Formats: sequence, C-alpha cells, structure tokens
Amino acid sequence: MVLVLVVFTGVVVLWSLSATLLRRGLIHAPLAMVAAGAVFGTFSSTDVAPFLNSEVALHAAEIILAVLLFVDATEVRGGIFGGEPRAAARLLFLALPLSIGLAVLAGWLLIPEVPAAVLVLIACIVVPIDFAPAAEIVRERGIPARVRHLIAVESGYNDGIVAPVFAFALTLASGIGAEATPLAALRDAIPAFGTAVAVGLVLGGVTAWAGTRAHLRGLTDPQAFRIGLVALPLLAYGAAVAWHANGFVAAFACGLAFKAVRSRDAVRMLRRRPAERELGLIDDVSLVAGLILWFAFGASFVIVFGAAPLLDWGLVLFAVLALTVIRLGPVLLALLGSPLPHRERLLVGALGPRGTATIVFGLLAYNALDDDLGEYALTVTGVTVLISVVVHGIGAPLLARARRPGKT
Repeated sequence: MVLVLVVFTGVVVLWSLSATLLRRGLIHAPLAMVAAGAVFGTFSSTDVAPFLNSEVALHAAEIILAVLLFVDATEVRGGIFGGEPRAAARLLFLALPLSIGLAVLAGWLLIPEVPAAVLVLIACIVVPIDFAPAAEIVRERGIPARVRHLIAVESGYNDGIVAPVFAFALTLASGIGAEATPLAALRDAIPAFGTAVAVGLVLGGVTAWAGTRAHLRGLTDPQAFRIGLVALPLLAYGAAVAWHANGFVAAFACGLAFKAVRSRDAVRMLRRRPAERELGLIDDVSLVAGLILWFAFGASFVIVFGAAPLLDWGLVLFAVLALTVIRLGPVLLALLGSPLPHRERLLVGALGPRGTATIVFGLLAYNALDDDLGEYALTVTGVTVLISVVVHGIGAPLLARARRPGKT
C-alpha cells in the first residue's frame, strides 16, 4: 500500500511540474497515469488482482464515480442541455440507447459464450464517452463550436443516464436463483431509481437554495461553501444507498438540481451568476480522483493481458466496433434532419473517447461478477479504453491542431 502511494503521488507531482510540456507532446495526464500504473502493475503483479477485487477498491470506485457524476451534471452551460437542446436530446435519448442495443447485438454475434445480462453490462461499460483522455477537443477552437458543445453535453450526461441501466444489468448478472430473473431485477430497480432521483433532487435543490440565502445573510464564506460542495455528492450517494436506492443516480440528480436552483437563485437574489470558482475545489477533487482511476487502469493491465485465453479476436473486434461503427452509426441516424452540416455530424460521431466512466463501470463489474465473467468484463474494458487512449488521446489532438484557422 505504501509503495502504491509513493509511486502514484510521485508521478502526480512530476506531471504537475511538466504538464504544459507533456501536453505539447500529446501526453495528457490520463496517458501518463496509465503508463505509470502499467509499470507498477508489471513489478507488483501479485498485489494488483486481490486489491482490485477487494471491498476497498469497490467502495473507492463507487465514491469516485459519484463525485464524477455530480461534476458532470454541473458542467453544462446555457440551460439543462446547453445552447443546442434538440441535437443534445437526440444524442442522449436516441443515439445512446441505439448504441447500447447495437453493442449488445455485436456482443451476441462476436462473443456468444457470454450470458445476455453480461452483454448488457458490457454494452453499458463501453458506450459512454468521456473526454478525460482527449480534453483538448472541447477547448480546441479549430473544432466547430457546435461540435465542441454537443460532445461536452453528451459526455456530461451519458454516464448518468447509463448508470441505472448498468445497475439493473449488474443486479441481473450477479443474482442467484429466482433473484436473477429480469422481472425480479426490474422490480427492484424501478423503485430504487425513483428513490434515488428524489433523494438527489431534494439534497441538490435544498443545498443550492440554502447556499444562496446563507451568502445573503453572511452565514458562510466561499471557502466553506466549496468544501460543502465536495461533501454534497457523497451525501447524496450515501443517503440513497441507506434508502436501498442507486447512489450513482442520486449523485447525478443532485448535481442537476444544484446547478438549476443555484443558477436561478443566484441571478434572482444575488443579482449575479454563481462564481465558477465555487465549483473549483470539487473540480480539482474530481481530477485527482480521475488520475487514481487511470493509474488503477494501467495497473490492471497485468490482469487484462494475463488473461490470454480471454483476449481473442472477437473481443478485440468488438472493442474496435464499439469505438467506431457502434458509436458513429447511431449518432448519424439520430442527427438526421438536424441543422448540423454532414461534416459536423461526422465529427460528433468520430470524436467519442472512452474514459473514467468506462473504467469505473468495468471495475465494478469485475468486483461483482464471478471470476471468469469478471475478468472478461475487465478485459473488454481494458482493450476498449487502451485503444481509445491511443486513437483519441493522440489522434484527436492532432486532428484538432490540423483544423486550426490558418492551417493548411
């Protein structure tokens, strides 16, 4: 444990001292942490699997995902779906379900030995996009503004939308006997989802409402409020779990409610928009949490590539399809008739890296499933994210730079 702490923190410090230089060489923080984790895992292979399959790792992954979901829900600007609500809604409520269905179909054809519930689980793992490994895309001015906006909205919401489906599939895949039937799992999932949404909305809305009034009466200060916001997603997650509900959904709903109420009340009562820096601390916390995940992902390579019998051509082809056809086809179909030019639709479909949500879902599946199925889920996660880190983490910045104004 001490060795893990020394290696991880050492790499973080080195990265922090050379982040700008590394970015110029297309080495972003996730890629650096994956490399460091892989080196660590290679020399500590006997310790990696037991740790990743432990209760500590399970709860750590759950807490990290709760924080990430809350931050994702608060990041979109310009309304609940931003400035392109119709196109964003098409991506989230048409393209996303189609991608999950297509991923299940592809899994059934390419890896037929895996049970149907696990195929749904794997689809939920590989479909959500996240721009941690290619963050330059959402800041790069060479990419059309509408494209940058849409992929930012989608990456902010899709893992929150997928979370209840993932929880349902995980309940079904890890159940025993009569509890493993789809009807029983659905009967448990629906009330748990409703309770989670209610818990998240109440906690997020009440905290935002109380925060505005506390500021008006001088009862709090910016630093204290920032600290409270770090605790808020953990409160939503813990409260939902205590009520036997889905903590991930609660954390995401909490972020949505907090953003909506805080923005409205701050403008109406404080006569100004909420300062961006009030979310600065939890943004930084989520970044550190993401670095932990990328390090753990790199360390898991010893499991992924040590499971040679599981790494067959069907699995690799499935991962490639998940990053290409399974993503691009539904996006183009969902955006038919939209005002976006065809070239921009192609960019939205092509720029879809996989990141922290995929890693957390993969680790949760690995921990919850039986040994063989758990290793299979982790292997799919590893191959998919590895290909994405290389293709999107290096290729996407090159594409962005090539499209800068004035470039030929």
